Amino acid sequence: MHFISTRDGAPAVSLSQAIAAGLAPDGGLYVPQALPQARQLKVGADLAQTSAELLQPFFEGDGLESELPGICAQAFDFPAPLAPLATPGDHVLELFHGPTAAFKDFGARFLAQCMTRLRRGASTPLTIVVATSGDTGAAVAAAFHQQPGLRVVVLYPDGRVSPRQAHQLGCFGDNVTALRVQGTFDDCQALVKQALGDGVLQAQAPLSSANSISLGRLLPQMGYYAHAALSHHAATGNPLNFVIPTGNLGNAMAAILARELGVPLGRIVLATNANRVLPDYFDGQDYTPQGSVPTVANAMDVGAPSNFERLRWLYKGDDAALRQAFSSASVGDADIKLVIARRFRHFGEVFCPHTAVAVKVLEDLRNDGVRGDWAVAATAHPAKFESIVEPLVGDSLPVPPALQALLERPAAAEPLPASYEALRAHILAA
Repeated sequence: MHFISTRDGAPAVSLSQAIAAGLAPDGGLYVPQALPQARQLKVGADLAQTSAELLQPFFEGDGLESELPGICAQAFDFPAPLAPLATPGDHVLELFHGPTAAFKDFGARFLAQCMTRLRRGASTPLTIVVATSGDTGAAVAAAFHQQPGLRVVVLYPDGRVSPRQAHQLGCFGDNVTALRVQGTFDDCQALVKQALGDGVLQAQAPLSSANSISLGRLLPQMGYYAHAALSHHAATGNPLNFVIPTGNLGNAMAAILARELGVPLGRIVLATNANRVLPDYFDGQDYTPQGSVPTVANAMDVGAPSNFERLRWLYKGDDAALRQAFSSASVGDADIKLVIARRFRHFGEVFCPHTAVAVKVLEDLRNDGVRGDWAVAATAHPAKFESIVEPLVGDSLPVPPALQALLERPAAAEPLPASYEALRAHILAA
């Protein structure tokens, strides 16, 4: 299989080339030249096996094809359980059981396993440049930490991530550098894209990406949706609908692609915080990126979701068809806090602010009479946001052992102005 740019201005490449590059040379995002035919997946396989089977057509003919089962086995060695919620017919897909307690661990670990294989024998180190609104950077840092021939530069908006997120980002050292940028996540993302598109810089210091603009991050995220939906369908005969917290749109895009490949997923609803770019678009307005608004669900504070470009590609630029296929809803901080407090008081359920956004959207769907079996994607462990969640539930939250181990390490991050020249100089000086 070959992969092309969403902007049609770059030659087709192999999967390995697309993963290594991160971003296409014309500034577009890599997508498959054609989607594979729908596949009949085995029920009863574990997460790693389901993921390898689902991904196999994308790896067909690539140098990594024979290594795909091993990549999945090493990357997906922790669970993604589908658990019932207290409200009938509702479920939560827990994606926070990895080493940094966020769903980003799945894609980051998969990408790291691919990259280490692709870089075997390379004489020049590869720099992974990643922008994060909270969770991506820590997952990438953990996945690539001390990997030979690879170094990581993480950019995050100073003061706009939770204290525990900030600690995670700066606690690795060695081949990982954290930069606290004087700006927003959108500033960080723009800097990363500019660096990846800088051919002169690439010639001096080869770069790649680990954001969800990377196919190596995006494609493996299909696996947990496929595994949950297949298991649910086998047990009930019903498709599983999803409400997915959405920032840069990568997690939701993975679910959408899985459905395109024949996975028994039903409706997919995009849940956002006060950053309303997607809800406004699906309500009929022009797609207009905006400056991001800070919220308590900070990992979703995105005003220009990169993967919207892939979503439009999938629907061949037909905005009417795209709006008909999906819906999106926005939840403000007051409602996020209300949901966290109320669900704990009534049911003993504890959610991170991002998951609470999806829970609120699902509650509204139910109040509007929507039926069927639904799940929310729980994107992070609530203990990562203790300063927000603990006052709302009136209790301290247990910290997962892997997260506790990271919090006990010393942490440091370097300041960086929101300037491309500053980032370029930092990369060249490293």
